Amino acid sequence: MPVNLAAPDPASLHPVPGVRLGIASAGIKKPGRRDITLIELAPGSRVAGVFTQNRFCAAPVTLCKQHLAAGDIRALVINTGNANAGTGEDGLKRARQTCDAVAGLFGCAPENVLPFSTGVILEPLPVDKILPALPAAQADLQAAHWSEAAHAIMTTDIVAKGASRQIQLGGKTVTVTGIAKGSGMIHPNMATMLGFVATDAAVAPALMQPLVKAVADVSFNCVTVDGDTSTNDSFILIATGQAGHAEITDAASADYAALKAALDAVAVELAQAMARDGEGATKFMSIAVEGGRDRAECKQIAYAVARSPLVKTAFFASDPNLGRILAAIGYAGITDLDVNRIKVWLGDVLVAEHGGRAASYTEAAGAAVMKEAEITVRIALDRGTAQATVWTCDFSYDYVKINAEYRT
Repeated sequence: MPVNLAAPDPASLHPVPGVRLGIASAGIKKPGRRDITLIELAPGSRVAGVFTQNRFCAAPVTLCKQHLAAGDIRALVINTGNANAGTGEDGLKRARQTCDAVAGLFGCAPENVLPFSTGVILEPLPVDKILPALPAAQADLQAAHWSEAAHAIMTTDIVAKGASRQIQLGGKTVTVTGIAKGSGMIHPNMATMLGFVATDAAVAPALMQPLVKAVADVSFNCVTVDGDTSTNDSFILIATGQAGHAEITDAASADYAALKAALDAVAVELAQAMARDGEGATKFMSIAVEGGRDRAECKQIAYAVARSPLVKTAFFASDPNLGRILAAIGYAGITDLDVNRIKVWLGDVLVAEHGGRAASYTEAAGAAVMKEAEITVRIALDRGTAQATVWTCDFSYDYVKINAEYRT
């Protein structure tokens, strides 16, 4: 079961002026399942995104990049149950058919539509099921349907993922609301996940792409479940500009900082929810590395620990076989690392220092921490001031079972 994670109360997900969401059932993988989501954006909305770096990126990812470059996005269409990845030119043709159909419903150009897919790779996108469901999704459009959309984009997720914040900018209330899906095949770059965050803040077009990248770097690019980077990862930031405050044009301004803090908070909550809902997860772990020369090497070491199957299975067993953490630090690829200066804590328990087991460490103290549902591993490198934290989960028997039976 997910680790200390419950589906968000629909009332907690504030509507974002300028955004409406509609849900429908196409029966792509399971009859009757609500698996199609349409998101309508008000004219003038600004949209930016970051995507998977997997070279086998899905057809919808390719089209999203093309359509974002053209600008003026008016609608998003999301299907679950089929990834439309590893489908070649036919996959692109089917994704374009979907954009054409959505454009016809909204009276815009196909280039004004962003398509997203998640599900099984190497299978043709069933447009014969998707296209007939689109009018029903359009008829269902409501500003308050964030929770319904969070459920509709799930695949192996157990819990829907949504988060929301409100802040004041220029005397106006500004809303930030987001949803995401993902519990397996999660690992940057872009960490299978889809994330959609919208705000009614007014943001200058030139700031949108740097802003979405900066938000991703402290959230979705800091989570791993199994070390597999999906073919379909996409994180989209939408700013409708309907809050009524002066447009944010300066990344050094107080308004920009306040908005980014709210966006970060929503995105971090969604990213952590993915690790808490990792396939078969029983433990949620934070791997915090400090004292590095730069943030990149801190993340490199944190990821080496977080994605180690031996570390993750030890946590599932609540077994303080903590030499596995030291081994992962050692093979992370930092060639000039002085292991004699490193300290490692499990929770508040000092485990290792001076190149070996801490004199104060006891197996009983380590075992007590390992039984907790949420655990922090802290690693001090003593070679600088940089730091980074990565979130992950354990590997249980259910992870194997879920992925072995994914298509059945």
